[in-house]
Amino acid sequence: MRFSVWPNPTQSFEEMKEIARHAASTGWDGLWCADHFMPDSEDTSAPWPEAWTTLAALAASVPRIRLGTLVTGNTYRHPAVLAKMAATVDHISQGRAVLGLGSGWQENEHLQYGVPFYTVGERLARLEEACQVIKSLYREKTSNFDGKYYQLADASLEPKPVQSPMPLLIGGGGEKVTLRIVARWADEWNVWGDVETLRRKNGILDQHCAKVGRDPSEIQRSAVALLFLSDDAAFVDGMRDRDIGRPKIVGNADEVREIVEAYRDAGVDELIVPDFTLGPMPQKLATLDQFIEKVARPLRD
Repeated sequence: MRFSVWPNPTQSFEEMKEIARHAASTGWDGLWCADHFMPDSEDTSAPWPEAWTTLAALAASVPRIRLGTLVTGNTYRHPAVLAKMAATVDHISQGRAVLGLGSGWQENEHLQYGVPFYTVGERLARLEEACQVIKSLYREKTSNFDGKYYQLADASLEPKPVQSPMPLLIGGGGEKVTLRIVARWADEWNVWGDVETLRRKNGILDQHCAKVGRDPSEIQRSAVALLFLSDDAAFVDGMRDRDIGRPKIVGNADEVREIVEAYRDAGVDELIVPDFTLGPMPQKLATLDQFIEKVARPLRD
């Protein structure tokens, strides 16, 4: 099982680099960046650096760990341009990049930047075509594609990614359409969820794989949940009872390890831990260390 960190995207690059280097040196497997341009709130003034340029800088300055987007909004860039960007980061990182892709959902940044938002169905249809465009550009010397939304004409992409294939991760939990697209095109899949959610959705993804004739073991599965790791029993009890609107993992090290083991038994190959709830930098790094030493290492041994 892999364990990766998702730094809060409003942090400065120096803070992102500190977290990434710390993760690389202490046994974490990856680092993920959210591909948004602003907060999803009425006040959008918070700093929010761009994801792919951040990943390129991290790829050049941080060793060993995988680096990816969780996830790139497909509506923001033409998939051929995105494929070129991701391949470039793969070369900078010497084969450690993951292209995380989703249909796009955050309306305010579309409106502010004049990016067409489309309907849910249209965004999903574009996502499926984008997967075909990216896969073709990475596999073929020249690509031709005549879709409803995207077209390629004798298109080349050089250099190809270092990885063959370079992982394409699709994010999202929609059970009828998104998971069907995952079954057809993805190398990896990601979703927010608790253990029961992952168990159920993994089963649905397996059913979609059977329908398209694909071995479900070919798709790596990752989950995201907020972490509240503490030896303070009162704090732990309070967080268990509190509705925060997101899946969460709460407990002391032994309790958290049992929950993470249940994720693994539900078919999760990678757990991604946001640092959003871990406090300021010194406390954050200490909690990441506690997780990797007392939760992750025993599950790897």
